Amino acid sequence: MIPTSGRILIADDDPVQRRLLEEAVKRFGYRSRTVENGAQAVEALSGPDGADIDLLILDLVMPELDGMGVIARLREMRSTIPIIVQTAHAGIDAAVNAIRAGAQDFVVKPVSPERLEVAIRTFMKIKALEGEITRIHKQSSGTFGFSDIVTRSEAMERVIRVGSRAAHSQIPVLIEGESGVGKELIARAIQGTSERRARPFVTVNCGAIPEHLVESILFGHEKGAFTGAVDKHIGKFQEAHGGTLFLDEVGELPPDIQVKLLRALQEGEIDPIGARRPVKVDFRLISATNRRLVDLVKDGRFREDLYYRLNVFPLWLPPLRDRREDIPDLVRHFLARFVAEEGRPHITSVAPDAVAMLQAYDWPGNIRQLENAVFRAVVLCEGDHLRKDDFPQVLASVGGVDIAGEALSVAGHSAAASNATAGSAGAHAPAPAAGTGRHPVADVDGQTQSEPSGEEVAGASAGSGETRVPFGYLRCLDDQGHMRALDSIEAEMIRTAIDHYGGRMTEVARRLSIGRSTLYRKLKDYGLDATHGAEAAE
Repeated sequence: MIPTSGRILIADDDPVQRRLLEEAVKRFGYRSRTVENGAQAVEALSGPDGADIDLLILDLVMPELDGMGVIARLREMRSTIPIIVQTAHAGIDAAVNAIRAGAQDFVVKPVSPERLEVAIRTFMKIKALEGEITRIHKQSSGTFGFSDIVTRSEAMERVIRVGSRAAHSQIPVLIEGESGVGKELIARAIQGTSERRARPFVTVNCGAIPEHLVESILFGHEKGAFTGAVDKHIGKFQEAHGGTLFLDEVGELPPDIQVKLLRALQEGEIDPIGARRPVKVDFRLISATNRRLVDLVKDGRFREDLYYRLNVFPLWLPPLRDRREDIPDLVRHFLARFVAEEGRPHITSVAPDAVAMLQAYDWPGNIRQLENAVFRAVVLCEGDHLRKDDFPQVLASVGGVDIAGEALSVAGHSAAASNATAGSAGAHAPAPAAGTGRHPVADVDGQTQSEPSGEEVAGASAGSGETRVPFGYLRCLDDQGHMRALDSIEAEMIRTAIDHYGGRMTEVARRLSIGRSTLYRKLKDYGLDATHGAEAAE
């Protein structure tokens, strides 16, 4: 089990004190590393693993290089690592001098566990917030690089190594991977590492643009080019002139637009609608898709010549279930952000058993689903750290327990849907198992279990005033024990799909095996909101 927070370096020449501090840090839910003197501490912080250390607990009296010497060396290195110094009762003046020299806090030996925990959690939270602010600033300024990506997995390290090479050229990059794995983040890192980092980074979600507006949005149009074109419009290609154009879900482009995209790549020019002459554009193209383009080519839905133009430098991002070692750091990253956004500074950490539970889950929605789960947990949390109970849907899936309907209503319908798969409908409602009065339904893993009968539901309502709804199920029976109408089941299924796929309507339609126009018609018929669930994804 890997704790949620980063590593703490303990520098003390007393082996007993080192052992006590190491055990305390472990009990608080952090990782630790120990060294015997100041010289080793400086070496550890300046070495290749130094970036992995988030806080230093430093004894002031040590051989070779004392605590004050370590602080001076770190300031020469321009290190910003928080430092907590240790001192004996008679060394308060020395501790004050250490604070003036650059340390953040001091504790008196023998260290009180409560005092040490408060100090560690405070500085860990500050460092996490500083890191989040730095990342946000870098994304907005176009300087976000591969070093800012939160990861420690070997699979992602390979992606970063290969992506760094692509960043220093103008080669077209195609990023493939499941939905929610962070394809846009890799695209931003390529842009932020390239020579175009000070230029525009323009993002286009090809699957979110209505088909009749794709050409105008991408290539622009002249005034009066068609009905409603009251002004000239600059397309995304011209917006990205000199910079980088990121086409997400590029496989959703209509065939006629694929032809124009191919010409833009080959000739470096575009034809705005209604323009008399082509417009030269200078852009670096990065594409992304959560579908296998080669399969679309075989099905005749994507041009083969365009596929080879885009697939010059392919990058494949592994799903979160294949890099579970990233989960603790990602949880810490999201926690720092949402604690600040929601104004809940009392939440300082995640319990180690909760982190272990999160690592045991498969995360079909990948990092986006984990992000939303942490968001909900921060809202639900009533203590100073996130517990397993603050992740009710994950707990239900991993632990195999049922969640009360009240808990689901607190977390919101989108929380209940976040782990449901498109196949867990139960809408076909087979006959009850003999002698049980229960209807089998599919759970989130596709296994068949029993739905409570109408009598059981009514009994639960009468006895407790609330209905227990098994997590991950779509109920076939109403509160009176009768079959639900098909339209109500279909409406709930569509709502669940919209929540699960973060409001990405192209993906929703594909997973439900219906056309986008049919999906929008059903939204209108059932009075559903197309943006339901998208807010949490953003």
